Amino acid sequence: MQDRVKSFDNIRNFRDFGAYDGAGGRKVRSGILFRSAQFGEASRADLDALETYRIKVQADLRRPDERERHGHRWPVQGVQVLSSDKGSATQAPHVRFLSEVAVDAPKAHGWMVEYYRDAPFKVQHVETFSAWFKALGQLEEGAAAVVNCAAGKDRTGILCALTHHVLGVEREAIFADYELTNSAANVAERLPEMARMFNQHIGKDYDDDVYHPFVGVDASFLEAAMDSIVAQSGSLDTYLSDTLGVGATERDQLRAALLD
Repeated sequence: MQDRVKSFDNIRNFRDFGAYDGAGGRKVRSGILFRSAQFGEASRADLDALETYRIKVQADLRRPDERERHGHRWPVQGVQVLSSDKGSATQAPHVRFLSEVAVDAPKAHGWMVEYYRDAPFKVQHVETFSAWFKALGQLEEGAAAVVNCAAGKDRTGILCALTHHVLGVEREAIFADYELTNSAANVAERLPEMARMFNQHIGKDYDDDVYHPFVGVDASFLEAAMDSIVAQSGSLDTYLSDTLGVGATERDQLRAALLD
């Protein structure tokens, strides 16, 4: 699993989410589907390395205010960028939550569960999720695609899980790829420093474990998103078809293109 993670100077959590067993005994192609945190601090060496992956489609799930704040070090040309201008906020929702109420670890975990329940139906996510699948169906031979948000774990994790589902990847592997973020992003090592920075930023003195849901991932988060989809749409496949426009025809096209 760790071999999927690609090393960069200033880009975190960049990894290949192909090579899993998919539908019909075929494998998801490697070197085609990537996931990542944002590229706003990419070094010159990072930008050069990104060129080697032949990425022609980027689904940037960040809000407009995040894109403005962190910038666009990559891509500069030749990449189809998919994003939404909806959902802008003056302050990140989790930062607002942490700032406004007294928070302990269970409350932080519960907030993130609720976020995941809502996320698949947020208009900005639906817009970019749908565009991602359409672009994958039109991906030229030899080209690759990447999905990212700010940290490459929550919004990105949901869209990658849906992509895996479309390609017939089993639930166990979907969750294994999702939870790989905790090691790929060095969450255990980074958490104390991230907690110190968060506390300094919002003027709090919370324990480190309060911040884990906002730095790492937990299987219960992705389960909440999937359960919410089933509760509101009836099934993952109905959500994909009716909400994202990925019906049986589109699914078969994607499998033909992305499975070996």
